Amino acid sequence: MPYDADKTRAMPPVGPGGTSSEQTTKITPVQVDASTEAWPSEEPDSNEPTIAAALPGVGFPAGDAATEYMKPVAPPEPQPQPQPQPQNDTGVYGPVMIEPGEDEARPKFNRRKALIVAAAVVGAFGLLYGLDILVSSGNVPRGVTVAGVDVGGMSHGDAEKKLRDEIGPRLSKPVALKAGDVTAELDPKAAGLELDWNATIDRAGSQPLSPFTRVTSFFTSREVGVATKADDTKVSGALEALRPKLDHDPIEGTIKFEGANPVAVEPHDGQKLKTEDAVGAVVANWASGSPVDVPMDFTPVKTTKEGVEKALNEVVKTAVSGPVVIKGEGKDATLTPEQIGTTLAFAPGEGGALNVTPNKDKLAEVTTPQLKDTIKEGKDAEIVFEGGKPTVKPSVDGLDLDWDKNLQPYFDTLKKKDAREVKFEYKHTPAKVTTEQANKMGIKEVIGEFSTGGFAPASGVNIRVVAEKVNGAIVKPKETFSLNKYTGPRGTAQGYVEAGIIENGIPGMAVGGGISQFATTLYNAYYYAGMKDAGHREHSYWITRYPKGREATVFMDNAGNSLIDIAFTNPDDTGVAIQTIWTGSSITIKLWGTKNYDVTGSTSGEFNPTQPQEKKVNKAGCTPSNGAPGFSVTDTRTITDRRSGQSRSESRTVKYDPQFKIICEPPPGG
Repeated sequence: MPYDADKTRAMPPVGPGGTSSEQTTKITPVQVDASTEAWPSEEPDSNEPTIAAALPGVGFPAGDAATEYMKPVAPPEPQPQPQPQPQNDTGVYGPVMIEPGEDEARPKFNRRKALIVAAAVVGAFGLLYGLDILVSSGNVPRGVTVAGVDVGGMSHGDAEKKLRDEIGPRLSKPVALKAGDVTAELDPKAAGLELDWNATIDRAGSQPLSPFTRVTSFFTSREVGVATKADDTKVSGALEALRPKLDHDPIEGTIKFEGANPVAVEPHDGQKLKTEDAVGAVVANWASGSPVDVPMDFTPVKTTKEGVEKALNEVVKTAVSGPVVIKGEGKDATLTPEQIGTTLAFAPGEGGALNVTPNKDKLAEVTTPQLKDTIKEGKDAEIVFEGGKPTVKPSVDGLDLDWDKNLQPYFDTLKKKDAREVKFEYKHTPAKVTTEQANKMGIKEVIGEFSTGGFAPASGVNIRVVAEKVNGAIVKPKETFSLNKYTGPRGTAQGYVEAGIIENGIPGMAVGGGISQFATTLYNAYYYAGMKDAGHREHSYWITRYPKGREATVFMDNAGNSLIDIAFTNPDDTGVAIQTIWTGSSITIKLWGTKNYDVTGSTSGEFNPTQPQEKKVNKAGCTPSNGAPGFSVTDTRTITDRRSGQSRSESRTVKYDPQFKIICEPPPGG
C-alpha cells in the first residue's frame, strides 16, 4: 500500500461495541524523513493495538500473515516538495498517525453483518411472496366473505357453488326489516330484487399484489357483499306499501286507567320512513340473511320511561289508593278511585318528567251530580212576550262551587293515604242582566221587524229550533250580538236536522241547513231598526225569496267552529230585545227597544251581468237546473235620528255569481 510522505493518515474511531461519540482517538505525530521508510515500525507498541489486531476478520490476515501484510511498500521516487507547514497544534511537521481506541473497531463489522441478515430476510420474504402468488393464483383472496359466507382462498368456481348453496335459499324468503322500534317483512320478488351471480363473484375480486394486503389477509376478513339486480322504483313502491306499519306518530309517556288500576304508557319517539335511503339499504343488504336496518326520521318525545314510572309510583298510585270525601254545604260527595282517576291530567315536564295535575272540568263533572242540591243556577233577566208585549222575567243569582279555590286542596288530599277528606268552598254568581237593569233598558216598542217564508220542511225545523233559542235575547247598550256565539254549536245533539245548503255554488245537504233564512230575516230586522252592522256575508248567488243586496248566510263546521257569522251592535243607551215568531211557513223577527231612528232602504237595478256555466254533478240527490245569470246591485240605507233630525246614508254593493247550469250524471257505481 503506497504511502505519501507529506500526507496524514488516520483510522476512524472504532470500539468493540460499535461507534461512540464519547470515545477518544489518540493522535501520534510522526516525524518523517524522506530517506527512511514511510511506515512506522512493524513492532506494535504494547499499549497501542495495531490495525490488524483491532480489526480481526474484516479482510486482514491474523498473526504473522498480518505482520507480513502490514509491511510498508517502498516509497515512490522523492519529488521536490514545498516547505511543509505545521499540520497540528503540536508544532510537528509531517504526517500524523491516528490510532483507534479499544472500543472503536466494531461498527463496520456489525453494520455489514446486519446488512447480510437483512438481505437474507428480504430474499426469503420475496421467495415466500412469489410462492404465495403462484399457489393462490386465480383464487378468491384470503379473508373474503360474501353476505357472511366465507369464500376466501377458494377457486371462483368453488366459491360460486358455495354461495349458491348457502345464499340461494335466502333469496325467496321474506326480507326482515328493522325500522326503529318496528319490524316488518318485504317480499323480494314483489320488490323486484334478484341476485347477479356473475357480478357477485367478480366482486369477490382477484389476488392482491400488495405484500401488506397479502400478509394481513392471514389475520383479517373482508365483507364484499352481493351484487343485486334491482328496480329502485319497485323497491320504493314495496317500501311505501309498508309505510302504514313502519311509520307512527310520537307517543308521549302518560298513565292510563284500567278501571281504578293505573298503568304506565311508555313513551315512544315518532318515526317516518326515509324512502330514498331505505331503498339503498335494502338493495345492499337484502341477501345478507340478517334483518336490514331501514333508515327512519325520528321525532323525539319529551317524557322518559323513568319519568313516567316516578309519577306512577310517587303520585298516582297514592291518589287512587282509596275514596275521597268532598264536604259541601249540607251535603257530601264521595269519589271512588275510578272517578278520581278521571280527574287527573298528565303532561310532559322538565328533564323527561311526567307532571300530574287535577283537571277542573272533570272534577266538576263527577262532583256536581252529587252536590247539585247545594248549587243554584244563575239566570239573567229575560224579556218574555205575553199578550204581544214585552215583560221582564226576573233574574236569579247563582250559587256554585268555587272550582278555582277547591282544586289545589283536592289535589293535596289525593297525596294522603289516610284522612282523605276535603271541605269545598262556594261562590255567589250574580246575574249579568239583573231585573232592575232590564226594567231600565227602555224596551217598550218595536224598532224594527222583517218576515220571510217559503222554506222547505227540513229547513223549517232548524229555523224553529234557532228561533226558540234566540227569542227573548237582550242586547245591552253598546253590546254586540253574534248569532253563532249566542246559539253555540248547531248539531244533532241540539235538535238540528239535515237540510238544504249551498256549497261552492252547488245545492247540497248539511245538519243545520236553512239557518241562513233566519240570518237573512234577522239582518233585515236590525237593518230597519237602525242597528250598526257588525259583519255579515251574502250568499254566493241570489235566492229569489230574499231582497237583492239585503240578505245573509251563516255556517258552522261539525266541531261547532264559527266560519261565517252575522252580528250587529246596539249603538244606543237603551237596550234591545229580540222576539221571534215562527210558523210552519214563515219566520218573523221583531226588535224591541226605544225607537230612535227612521230607516228607509233602496236597491239599484242589476248591472255587470255574467252568464252561467255548466257544471256536471254525479252526487246522489242531484237536481238539474238551467242556472241563472249573475249580476251586481247596490243597496243604500238612509237613517234619520229622531233625536237630532240628522240623516246619513250607507251604501253596499253586492256581486252575485251566476247560478251553475247543473247537469246530473250517474254517481260512481251507478
